[in-house]
Amino acid sequence: MKKKQFAIIGLGRFGTSMASALHKMGYDVLAIDKDGQRVQEVSDEVTHVVQADTTDEDALLALGIRNFDVVVVAIGEDIQSNVLTTLQLKEIGVKYIVAKARNPLHGKMLQKIGADRVVYPERDMAQRVAHNLISTNVLDYIELSPKFSIAEINAPKILVGKSLVGSNIRAKYGINVVAIKRGEDLIVPPLPTENFLDKDILVVVGTNEGVQRLEELE
Repeated sequence: MKKKQFAIIGLGRFGTSMASALHKMGYDVLAIDKDGQRVQEVSDEVTHVVQADTTDEDALLALGIRNFDVVVVAIGEDIQSNVLTTLQLKEIGVKYIVAKARNPLHGKMLQKIGADRVVYPERDMAQRVAHNLISTNVLDYIELSPKFSIAEINAPKILVGKSLVGSNIRAKYGINVVAIKRGEDLIVPPLPTENFLDKDILVVVGTNEGVQRLEELE
């Protein structure tokens, strides 16, 4: 099976980190930036790197950008270039476009011009750090939408020894336990009769309010 090919446009901190991570996972990655110094800095971390102005349709076509499965617009500071690049990618028929937005208004604009997915890395990271600071139980947190989130939470002591069905988590908190991490093992999905053990890590999905209430349990 052919591995996906990725193109990352914009080699700031977010773009560089994503390009490097995908490359380390074994994927072909083309990294693009109009700044020659940035291009030089990541040359050893990706499959290919090119200096180009991605607001120029001819430059994009010359790169064969339509052949990539996913193109990530990671341009951060220059919103105009971010939007124009996204628009050009859509116009020339790129299969799947992920675009970085700085704020909700910027995100709405990107969706309207054809981005398949909009990400808010600064906001999402801030939320994850905030949740980790608020509760020592929370290991990771990602907001899926304004109302729903997914989180990894240390099993609260009040639940240890109880079964999934006996703890009545779904009814009490409006969340689902989709997996239990137990040492090196991952239980997916856990049976209703599965008892929670000390040091279990619960992977839960549900309303933001429900996840927060579970975080606060001792």
